[in-house]
Amino acid sequence: MGKKDTIHLAVLGAGTVGTGVYKVIKNLEEDMIHKIGGNLVISKILVRDASKKRDGIDTSLLTDQWEEIVNDKDIDIIVEVMGGIEPAKTYITEALQAGKSVVTANKDLMAEHGKELLDLAESNGCDLMFEASVAGGIPILRPLKHCLAANHMTEVVGIVNGTTNFILSKMTDEGVGFEETLKLAQDLGYAEADPTADVEGLDAARKVAIMASIAFNSRVTFEDVYTEGITEITAKDIEYAKDMDCVIKLLGVAKNTEDGIEVRVHPMLIDKHHPLASVNDSFNAVFVHGDAIDDAMFYGRGAGELPTASAVVGDVIETARNIQNQCTGQIACTCYKNIPIKPMSEIVSRYFVRLRVEDRAGTLASIASVFGNNHVSIAKIVQKNKKDNYAEIVVITDDVKEKDITNSLTILKTMPLVEKISNVIRVY
Repeated sequence: MGKKDTIHLAVLGAGTVGTGVYKVIKNLEEDMIHKIGGNLVISKILVRDASKKRDGIDTSLLTDQWEEIVNDKDIDIIVEVMGGIEPAKTYITEALQAGKSVVTANKDLMAEHGKELLDLAESNGCDLMFEASVAGGIPILRPLKHCLAANHMTEVVGIVNGTTNFILSKMTDEGVGFEETLKLAQDLGYAEADPTADVEGLDAARKVAIMASIAFNSRVTFEDVYTEGITEITAKDIEYAKDMDCVIKLLGVAKNTEDGIEVRVHPMLIDKHHPLASVNDSFNAVFVHGDAIDDAMFYGRGAGELPTASAVVGDVIETARNIQNQCTGQIACTCYKNIPIKPMSEIVSRYFVRLRVEDRAGTLASIASVFGNNHVSIAKIVQKNKKDNYAEIVVITDDVKEKDITNSLTILKTMPLVEKISNVIRVY
């Protein structure tokens, strides 16, 4: 069987990313013969309302009937950019069962049901590509699977949510609070009307689960990821970080340790000289460490119509090449190991603890005693902002276990000399 003159695809969804995919493919029409050895044609676009006009999209392509797509033997590739679990999961399942390869940008689906769908793709000899599910236009999944396959990866850490990075960048640059900066992000279109998935770290957690699964060749799901958002970060925390030559970022951290996989998303102080510290506004970056490559960083636009469409269409071109060379299904699920997830209580980190305490003799000694009795070594204590017989102190610990810092804070909360524990932030 020779190469096809034309590869046909259908796009599920005509929102921001779906429109971007349409634009990018139309822009590459004349190049496709050279890129894939044939033409690439969008045959159908699935929408909720086929009678509604979409700017720049040929209305004759629109359909609201999934059966027209899945039963069309000429359609080779399904591009799913609808988002959400259902009906996307059902459509992808039926497409793979029909022998059609699939490209998706769906992080929710791949973080929770990736193994099931990848196994289905393998059993049907199809490709299931999902580069756009993590970090938009930044290539990271294919490099982990292909270019860095010679490595045992030990760490993947990144800024993988543009909304939270924009908010923290503005808070750092302008000294404003979280709520004010969130409203600005919403006004500029960086944050949704309901920003929960972004500011509570859920979006980043899904992406980290996907990256960890590929990097460490062991299944990590969304439920495995310890998650904290940025809603408790204040302008005061940002100022203290600056005093320590650090910035605060929402980081996704995945480490492959002797005791299991650490996988977590939460704010962290990071040294201003670290490459990730200079990633600002809505940009994303992923920093990886492998035994052969050492350190590498991938940086760019983490979201948006065309950056995300770039990743989607890149997968489409790769899939089309595989179809032309009759080699789809080469790389399915890469999780051939079964590494346990390390409990959060056992992870080791440094900590920034900000407290408001009574300004009297013996206070610091009492606090230091609590930490010491719970195996928490203090690297530094800073005291400032005295007012009304109270002072604010910041404690920076050495590397300690999460459970030991938690036990210390539980005791401190009960002590009359501690008015409140204002914030606790891990230090990278």
